[in-house]
Amino acid sequence: MTRPETPLLDRVAGPADLKAFSDRELATLADELRAEVISVVSETGGHLGSSLGVVELTVAIHAIFNTPFDKLIWDVGHQCYPHKVLTGRRDRIRTLRQRDGLSGFTKRSESDFDPFGAAHSSTSISAALGFTIARDMGEATGDAIAVIGDGSISAGMAYEAMNNAGSEGRRLFVILNDNEMSIAPPVGAMSTYLSGLYGNTPLHKMAEGFEAALPGPFRDGARRARQLVTGGMTGQGTLFEELGFSYLGPIDGHDMSQLLPVLRAAKARADGPVLIHACTVKGKGYAPAESSADKYHGVAKFDVVSGAQQKSKANAPSFTSVFGNALTQEAAADPKVVAVTAAMPSGTGLNIMSDRFPARVFDVGIAEQHGVTFAAGMAAGGLKPFCAIYSTFLQRGYDQVVHDVALQNLPVRFAIDRAGLVGADGATHAGAFDIGYLTNLPNFTVMAAADEAELMHMVATAAKHDTGPIAFRYPRGNGVGVEMPERGTPLEIGKGRIVREGDTVAILSFGAHLSECLAAADDLAARGVSATVADARFAKPLDTKMIGQLARNHSALITVEQGAQGGFGAHVLHHLAKKGGLDRGLKVRTMTLPDRFIDQASPADMYSDARLTADDITATALDALGAIVAPFGEARA
Repeated sequence: MTRPETPLLDRVAGPADLKAFSDRELATLADELRAEVISVVSETGGHLGSSLGVVELTVAIHAIFNTPFDKLIWDVGHQCYPHKVLTGRRDRIRTLRQRDGLSGFTKRSESDFDPFGAAHSSTSISAALGFTIARDMGEATGDAIAVIGDGSISAGMAYEAMNNAGSEGRRLFVILNDNEMSIAPPVGAMSTYLSGLYGNTPLHKMAEGFEAALPGPFRDGARRARQLVTGGMTGQGTLFEELGFSYLGPIDGHDMSQLLPVLRAAKARADGPVLIHACTVKGKGYAPAESSADKYHGVAKFDVVSGAQQKSKANAPSFTSVFGNALTQEAAADPKVVAVTAAMPSGTGLNIMSDRFPARVFDVGIAEQHGVTFAAGMAAGGLKPFCAIYSTFLQRGYDQVVHDVALQNLPVRFAIDRAGLVGADGATHAGAFDIGYLTNLPNFTVMAAADEAELMHMVATAAKHDTGPIAFRYPRGNGVGVEMPERGTPLEIGKGRIVREGDTVAILSFGAHLSECLAAADDLAARGVSATVADARFAKPLDTKMIGQLARNHSALITVEQGAQGGFGAHVLHHLAKKGGLDRGLKVRTMTLPDRFIDQASPADMYSDARLTADDITATALDALGAIVAPFGEARA
């Protein structure tokens, strides 16, 4: 009786073990690795499609290069799950995106095999060039390899980096992971040709022969892929070549018999920057992902056999869908309403408007800087643009927000999704800073929705607001289940609302933490402390009349926000200091996110870490009043 062979993946403690495998074994290892990733993400959720698309690339790069001495940099990093399995983290891979577990992106503090952290796009070539310069100046580092997708390479920063890299002329590897254009040449013709190149053929001769080696129909496909990505026609230099790169490809990024010889030849012969164009399929090897419209870009836990994802049990609609439907209502009533997204039409809910008004929704790609100025131009031209960008991504267009929108006082409407802490995506995607970075700009109006009905009113408010830029923020996930109006009603600019009346402590909430503030008020009432709860609605302009009333009629004022220090609470303090409100003995406390980044966990756990739960609000109020929280929850003077 023969024993079953040990899976190759079980023989991999780190990338060094791949050096002993044959090319055939590496191909088998890729199959095992793909199955492992599917199994893992079915339990954890996460970015499945992108990770499945780079399985063979991951194996080939680690087999050919000497990581971590050679620096492998994944652009965005959401495709790094196979990389983590191969780099000594397989025993923890099922903690992916969980509290105290592995990050869903590359992270320097997690492993030496993650030389550069990422989660935002188009940074890899810049970082790789930085490592290259460090190497050439005598630091103990080897080659730098940047793996960047066709979406990420469309962003301006990537071209800035390539322009710089081409000018420097230093040895550097960029692998373009192109999952939008797939070619399928016969394995025999291409692999035989590439194997023959793995020897003493100069790199430029290797590049010239790629298309010529293919039979007619496949040669046409390769030519189209090359032109689609590079803009170059056959017989002319590609854009990459004009920038100073040696261009190799396109090759099948799932065929180890192509990947391995190309990487070996490039590694052996490169003396300057090289771009290797690999065509891949997002979701490769898992039928439900390959057939899905979004290729399982970001998935919940799912059943491996059927591909069915777990559905949210919440009865309330998501904030994102509420925004999408409310904006579509406004667009139906006003033909000047248009929308801009930076490669996130479904993530921002703009797909809802696009289904009905496709000519009025503009996806600019991963180009937030351009998207903001593009919206500013439309506003200057008389349209009513809604620029829908996640809080964490809007940071990338901040100069344009300042210079092209605020300075010119143009009525761009910023819909800021994923405000606050977002859970499994962790610190890189937290919407922590937009309150601070927008409220300090002249001409801006800044709102935050306490619930899904308030979000509808804020969409209507922004649609009506033509006197300058306006922004409204709202969190990821489902609403709180409030009664919804048929359509939003414009709010009075700078006007908050009293939600609950009390007389001892005032809790002033800005945004989606209102429900926690109400829970704290219930807890305080049980302790004999009467609390007023107010919804500020606006951080700029402040409802100074309401704040004055709260300050005069209460012993303590607590501000609560889902944002970093220097935001709403700071503006309230500044106002009170100017008006002498602090001179009358008013106790003021500001509750914000702490001055540190918070790692991934459930949103509830993250807000607990941030000391922003209802219990924390209660404790802060009692502290301000001079009370002490006893072990069993009673308040005593």
